[in-house]
Amino acid sequence: MISSRGGFRQTLFAAIALFAGVGSAAASSAGSSLVEPAEVSARPITEFHIGHADKQFGPLEFVGGLEMTSPIRDFGALSAFRFLKVGGDFIGVADTGFWFFGTVVRDADKRPSGIQNFRMQQMVDETGRPIDKKWEVDAEGLAVKDGIATVGFERNHRVAQFKIDPADMKAPFKQLDFLVPARELRQNRGFETVTHANANGQHEGGLVVVSEKSLDKAGNIYAAIIEGPHKGVFTVKRNGDFDITDGAFLPDGDLLLLERSFSMARGVKMRLRRIYGESVEKGAVADGPVLLEANMGYQIDNMEGLDVWTRDDGALMVSLISDDNHSILQRNLYLEFILHQD
Repeated sequence: MISSRGGFRQTLFAAIALFAGVGSAAASSAGSSLVEPAEVSARPITEFHIGHADKQFGPLEFVGGLEMTSPIRDFGALSAFRFLKVGGDFIGVADTGFWFFGTVVRDADKRPSGIQNFRMQQMVDETGRPIDKKWEVDAEGLAVKDGIATVGFERNHRVAQFKIDPADMKAPFKQLDFLVPARELRQNRGFETVTHANANGQHEGGLVVVSEKSLDKAGNIYAAIIEGPHKGVFTVKRNGDFDITDGAFLPDGDLLLLERSFSMARGVKMRLRRIYGESVEKGAVADGPVLLEANMGYQIDNMEGLDVWTRDDGALMVSLISDDNHSILQRNLYLEFILHQD
């Protein structure tokens, strides 16, 4: 956990709790799958680099962020999200088996200033009953298109599609073939990235999935194009000790990946890497440059979710969220950057 009041020790304890699995169990008890409204308090984050006023970090310009808290028990464990309306209404999944919805509100300078209309609903089975076993609903990746949410689950590895209805999310209507041999997927290192390729690009808007850390014999990370004219398995080159936690395609066809690293000596880090679009191809090893790397001297936590969108003034935006693992030592963060293309 990063705090402007400091505390390497506290941050490290949070990181240890994260990677030891402390606080990772679902917080909800069995019961109704009704939509649960939640009041979310959001403290603005004005500095990305703690104690420094600089806004530019390579090609990324920090716009602002929020530290989010809520009194409801189920709030947290936010693993992935996508905007349903540009920069405003969003949908997301928590790895405790919940859907969440809400709206980012902004000030006069377009900076995020709060979260409104936040609500959660537990995932359900075909009979409409809430699913309480975490291994069945460990949702990690999310893509949205044409009113359909496609979710990547790990432990019980699968990619499933749901009709989006914020008032009543039902069981999936379809399971997709994710092409990567199931035996190659590590139990807790499955599909963290589920994203649609560019509609006018080589994959014609098809779904692309990337695992967190399921490695082939060469040490590269398993991934696949599971829809479109060029379906097939590929890998992403593992760069250092970072694992992949989410991704989205940029307008030019490149794939932006969010990555996370942890060690006892250094604590938690996050990284954004731009994967060349032409290397996302069947049989290829995809790779590309690092755009941003941040350690515990920055306003980061367990960064798990990413979306890319275009603001009404034409700015290309990158939004990130963190997963607090329902730990009192970690935080739920929302961070926003402009990605400059020059």
